[in-house]
Amino acid sequence: MMHYLFLLAIAFTASVVSIFIVLRLSRYFGLFDTVNARKVHSGKIPRLGGVGMFVGFVIGLIIFALDNSVDNFLSVRIWNLIISCALIFVMGVWDDLKPWGARWKLFVQIFASVLVLSAGFTFHRISFPALNLVWNMGILRYPVTLCWIIGVTNAVNLIDGIDGLAGSVSAMSALIFALFFSRYGNTGAMFICILLAVSIGGFLVFNLPLPRAKIFMGDGGSQFLGYMLAVLPLMPNSSGGASISLPFAAAVLMIPIFDTFAALWRRKREHRSFFEPDKFHLHHKLMMLGFSARHALLILIVLQFIIGLLVIMADQATDLASVILLFTVYLLGILFFSVIHIRKEEILEKSRLIDN
Repeated sequence: MMHYLFLLAIAFTASVVSIFIVLRLSRYFGLFDTVNARKVHSGKIPRLGGVGMFVGFVIGLIIFALDNSVDNFLSVRIWNLIISCALIFVMGVWDDLKPWGARWKLFVQIFASVLVLSAGFTFHRISFPALNLVWNMGILRYPVTLCWIIGVTNAVNLIDGIDGLAGSVSAMSALIFALFFSRYGNTGAMFICILLAVSIGGFLVFNLPLPRAKIFMGDGGSQFLGYMLAVLPLMPNSSGGASISLPFAAAVLMIPIFDTFAALWRRKREHRSFFEPDKFHLHHKLMMLGFSARHALLILIVLQFIIGLLVIMADQATDLASVILLFTVYLLGILFFSVIHIRKEEILEKSRLIDN
């Protein structure tokens, strides 16, 4: 236990020190975030905070992989994870410095996903014993998991719009996954989840609005976090099976997933490019309703906590109770997003009437 706590301390320290160095270098070289239609900030703020999260996590993960006490089944597969998340991170940082085209970013995401798929990081089945429903995916687990990884990677990138949001939601999600693995006895996967959360914690020291963010994670950070959150529930145990099923993993990541579906529907309805930024993501809508950025952050943190609590309860419940609790989680998310959307439309309609 003391060994793991020391390793977590190393990861947190590496994250904080790395970001401190990046802050100095960013100011020296003028590497600041750009202001566009998605952003709500003003002023010159560095955007390479993802470096700290990545450095802290990878240092901890490499030491963990070299530990002889780690289950060999997982340790030999950690290197695929390290290489693939490094590819995603480098692509994101490069995009921060010199924007890439969407096609090239998708290519890197697919390549990185194939690396972990080849190591056995996949969903295997969807089952609801209370409903006598079991779907063994078979060969379909590969395209399903590929779509999951790419989708979640980009979904987390989209919610990175206000100080502390993407980092807080990601850290909480990682800790929720850790609770799953703890219950299943997969201590290696549990530690990796906690390691990610601790590395994010080092970044949040500089990113939370206290009183304002000193650095942003940038695409390097948001792409890295999205990729890792997609891969965490796929980590295999000693029997080779994924420990967290797709419906539960998707429920934990409901906020970025639902926000992404809303964005895709909105842009299709308005005949705009899917890659065109706007100010109608969930956090933007909350601010349109009169909440400050801090209050919007607090609301979404509380929502993530409630979601996590219900999902854990659903996982620990048996038979029909588990299905009902999981259904409640999805219903809660649908109702929340629907109410916020309706209120946003009412405000826009009033604004149009005033303009006319």
